[in-house]
Amino acid sequence: MFFKLVFVLSLVLMISGADSINIGIGIGGQDSSAVCNGVHGAVSGDTCSTVAQEFGLSLQDFMNINPNINCDVIFVGQWLCVDGSA
Repeated sequence: MFFKLVFVLSLVLMISGADSINIGIGIGGQDSSAVCNGVHGAVSGDTCSTVAQEFGLSLQDFMNINPNINCDVIFVGQWLCVDGSA
């Protein structure tokens, strides 16, 4: 029980600390000014398309705020930006 509490509190701290993340340099060294204001922890079955749709984003907007994502390999628990600008 104690470890579950510690785990949940750790997740809350990580999420609350992810208010705004500057993505920095994009793929191929291209300058990326993407800023992330909200994240989603991937769950089993998530794809780029389903996450984008769930959060009301076009696939292109989703890709722009997640410049280093590989849509062929999304793993459970991976942080995906779902609110931001590029």
